[in-house]
Amino acid sequence: MSVNVNRSVADQFYRYKMPRLIAKVEGKGNGIKTVIVNMTDVAKALSRPPTYPTKFFGCELGAQTQFDAKNDRFIVNGSHEANKLQDMLDIFIRKFVLCPECDNPETDLHINPKKQTIGNSCKACGYRGMLDTRHKLCTFILKNPPENEPGSVKEKKEKKNRKKDKENGSGSVEAGNHNDIDAPDAVDGDDDDEDWAEETTEEAQRRRMEEISAHAKNLTLSEDLEKTLEERVNIFYNFVKQKREDGAIDAADKEILAEAERLDVTAMGPLILSELLFDENIRDQIKKYKRHFLRFCVNNKKAQKYLLGGFECLVKLHQAQLLPRVPVILKDLYDADLVEEDVILSWAEKVSKKYVSKELAKEIHAKAAPFIKWLKEAEEESEGSEEEEAEDENVEVLVRLSTDIFIGPCKMTIGSEQGTTAGP
Repeated sequence: MSVNVNRSVADQFYRYKMPRLIAKVEGKGNGIKTVIVNMTDVAKALSRPPTYPTKFFGCELGAQTQFDAKNDRFIVNGSHEANKLQDMLDIFIRKFVLCPECDNPETDLHINPKKQTIGNSCKACGYRGMLDTRHKLCTFILKNPPENEPGSVKEKKEKKNRKKDKENGSGSVEAGNHNDIDAPDAVDGDDDDEDWAEETTEEAQRRRMEEISAHAKNLTLSEDLEKTLEERVNIFYNFVKQKREDGAIDAADKEILAEAERLDVTAMGPLILSELLFDENIRDQIKKYKRHFLRFCVNNKKAQKYLLGGFECLVKLHQAQLLPRVPVILKDLYDADLVEEDVILSWAEKVSKKYVSKELAKEIHAKAAPFIKWLKEAEEESEGSEEEEAEDENVEVLVRLSTDIFIGPCKMTIGSEQGTTAGP
């Protein structure tokens, strides 16, 4: 089952019987707080502890949180509307519940406090990957793994204590009474590995190979995500470069986006792509690789800003050919929907030396001035036309009506209604 993320994420969970959040504001002055009345029911539908979304709200709002699981009270300090918290819950679901591969909500978190990693596995498509642990909530999750999480701190302590009791020959009444020993625990002890030697069927071998492959994939994901941003960008750069050298770049747009997401460098993708896919023939290349850039730039203003940075770098490399053509290239990027109007206008307001020298940046902005002026005027005209639209429509109708009087009987359409007017 997959979730259509074009609608509210929380709305999609109604089919999983997840209720909408109910929040109640209590107290006065500095003691005011918001109690989420049904957090336990909401969290149950998400298969996450109720403390996780509550703490997420606190992280996003910069507010302290309190948990009273015994009395089913989950509190965020301050006064917060239920609708605002519901929107934040949507973000929590996207980040910590939905499968990044198929958008399925039936996922499990796998906590490894020792390595400080949080894995994510999907029951529907079999996806296994690692969460980005930079969000403040991840620190809380690492310190407070789910009670039923295999390999959690609590479970490991219990196993360690059982092993210690067995070694010392001390302990519980159960240990002294062999009739009451739970055989699997007595055999397994503190060893989590399965004895594969007992199963030699083809199905068992296939399953073992899948587990080994999944484990290897997890190790690779974990190792890459633990690397610095510069190292991850270099990995992505080499991936795209190899696709180009292999002649497979044209049809690799989905693979390129997937690799950027895996390495958590999605926003910087257009900067790398512009270096590898653009040269002095950028106008033709914008059309050729439009699909590749759209995958990164649609609804991602940060990626669009990086694309403009890549464009500045390109002008530096091919200054003689591209500097005079700056305004027309910017218009090409705008017409291709790769950069939105407000992003371009924001870029034009400030000359930056982030990608090129201050002197060259000033030249680029000076060359871009005609296009920026056109863009601003087009925006003003658009706003003016919206205000005058109703008035113009009324004038047009009056003109049409006065014409009908002299022409005689005719059919007239105003909006979606039709009528007949007769002449004198």
